[in-house]
Amino acid sequence: MSEWYAKKVGRGVATTLAAGLLLGLAGCGGEEKPPQDKAAATTTVPKKTGVNPQPQSEAPAEPIAVLSGQGGLELAVLSATRDQGGFVTVSGKLTNTSGAVAIIPAQLGGNETEIIKHGNSLGGATLVDAIGKKRYYVLRDTDGRPLTTTDLSSLASGAWTSVFMQFPAPPATTTEVSLQLPTFTPATITLS
Repeated sequence: MSEWYAKKVGRGVATTLAAGLLLGLAGCGGEEKPPQDKAAATTTVPKKTGVNPQPQSEAPAEPIAVLSGQGGLELAVLSATRDQGGFVTVSGKLTNTSGAVAIIPAQLGGNETEIIKHGNSLGGATLVDAIGKKRYYVLRDTDGRPLTTTDLSSLASGAWTSVFMQFPAPPATTTEVSLQLPTFTPATITLS
């Protein structure tokens, strides 16, 4: 390798490193002040489920069903909506009604190896159509991850977090199904 080529390559590497450092420092700019015309939020909603979300001050809509679980956990189903793509999305809130921290049981993820390997979730949930005699399992993406709330670990006393589960839709003639979740009591819900 010639000396001229080595110097040219060295300058290119140095220039690239300097540009990267400048971009990195620019990203660590000063503090931005929030716009003065926006009102401050009065309630907080947890952005990620996980370790000890704080108690919430605003209660969501009236539940269509409530499932009771172990350790003071309670799942309030707020909606069960048919989507145009042939799915049913069940949304609700998981609340810790006990006086202590509640650990989310691993059994909620079910016992399918493909779902379990993606962490703690509500992947064990099923919808049961008693009239059609069919059971519908939580859908999965192409990597095997359940289409449901994941990364659940614990809830502080009185805390709640929003949850969802997505299933294949039963026939249009089916209006009521039983929502079953491991370690919880089942409940009948009406599909909208």
